[in-house]
Amino acid sequence: MRTTFMQKSHEVDRKWHVIDAAGQTLGRLATEAATLLRGKHKPTFTPHVDGGDYVIIINADQITLTGNKMNQKMYYRYSGYQGGLSVKSAAQMRDEQPERMLELAIRGMLPNGRLGRATGKKLFVYAGGEHPHAAQKPEVYELKGKGGN
Repeated sequence: MRTTFMQKSHEVDRKWHVIDAAGQTLGRLATEAATLLRGKHKPTFTPHVDGGDYVIIINADQITLTGNKMNQKMYYRYSGYQGGLSVKSAAQMRDEQPERMLELAIRGMLPNGRLGRATGKKLFVYAGGEHPHAAQKPEVYELKGKGGN
C-alpha cells in the first residue's frame, strides 16, 4: 500500500537564492520569486507546509514594465480617514519605493493567511546591487524564459 508523501516543517531543506532584477519584467520576476518562496519547484512540495527557499532580489530600482504601465498602473493606499486615499503611478513607485513595488507584486501571489505571511518573511528586496546576506552563501538564480538579460 502506497501513501501520499507529506512534508513536515522540520524536514525542510532551505536554500538562499539571489535574483538580479536589472532589466527584468515585473510580473515574470514576481512569479519566479513566488514559486521559489512557496517551494513549488521542489518535488517535496506540500501545499499546507512552508517548504520554500529564501529569496534575495537586488537592483529592484531597475525593474521594467511592458507597454504604458509605467504611467497607467496605479498603486492605491487608503488610511481609513476621509480624503485619506493616496495614489502613486508605477513610475513614481519605482523612483520612490522600488522595494515596495516588488514586494506587493510577489506577496499578491502568495496565499492569504498564516502560511502566506510566514512565506513572505523569507523575501528580501533591495534597491541597489548590494545585500547583507553574504554569510548565508546565496546561489545566483537565473530566470527561466525570455525577457531581461
